[in-house]
Amino acid sequence: MIPATLHQLKVFETVARHGSFTRAAEELSITQPTVSSQVKQLTKAVGLPLFEQIGKSLYLTDAGTELLSTCQDVFERLTNFQMTVADLKGMKQGQLKLAVITTAKYFIPRLLGSFCQKYPGIDVTLKVTNHKTIQQRILNNEDDLYIVSNPPQEIDLYSQSFLDNPLVVVANKKHHLAGKSMVAISELDGEPFIMREQGSGTREAVLKLFNQHDISVRVRLELGSNEAIKQAIAGGLGISVLSEHCLISEGKSGELTILDIEGFPIERRWYVSYIAGKKLSTIAKTFLDYLLEESPKVTFPASSILTASVK
Repeated sequence: MIPATLHQLKVFETVARHGSFTRAAEELSITQPTVSSQVKQLTKAVGLPLFEQIGKSLYLTDAGTELLSTCQDVFERLTNFQMTVADLKGMKQGQLKLAVITTAKYFIPRLLGSFCQKYPGIDVTLKVTNHKTIQQRILNNEDDLYIVSNPPQEIDLYSQSFLDNPLVVVANKKHHLAGKSMVAISELDGEPFIMREQGSGTREAVLKLFNQHDISVRVRLELGSNEAIKQAIAGGLGISVLSEHCLISEGKSGELTILDIEGFPIERRWYVSYIAGKKLSTIAKTFLDYLLEESPKVTFPASSILTASVK
């Protein structure tokens, strides 16, 4: 049995995750010499090099890769044990790690708020990012659960839908189609559009519908932020298709409106996902159950507010 301490394993795992002694020291709030010393002692205990340095980059050796996998398994089991003990004591305590795509930031914090009020002993880490980064985080098993609009098919996941995610056409209230009813989708042909970046699930859904109706899209801007897109629409740069959830904070006095266009809203769903075969912690399972139970009760008044006719 390798005479290694949990502290040494934690230091090693942090260095391996960051690929840096300096960043590991910053995360662990210890000095860099202490990090180097702990890794050196662990390397001596293993009897094989754990890292190799090429130029300024730090890489895991084969032994280091195997040890990292072991560390991750050990720490996950210890975390689950701590949560199980708390659960047996009648308390919900521990940490929940969530990663969500950017549009989910408009409603997930609301659900988290009520969840944390019910379970004040739970600490939540919420990462808001794009689809590409979410996929990488899934592959690295960095989080407990993932909230996505389009679960990546190339990764073996367990996914369950839990909430509608309608995509609507959004325009400035002064747009010539604002206030009109049952507008033919052909009216969008040639309209200047503000699109999400390449790879966006929203963009793919919109282009699929437009191709079906032979609609030519004139992309004036490509933006990776829903808030930036809303500001561009308000500035009269074009129209866009957004999740209705992006409009929660808008009101009658705002500058945006939802157009009544044939084929819209595009019906989509939100999914909660995790790696197939992963044993969820007590906390993650508790949140998953809460999400599935409470999300249908969430209401979004954006549509009724923004589709009011413009006089």
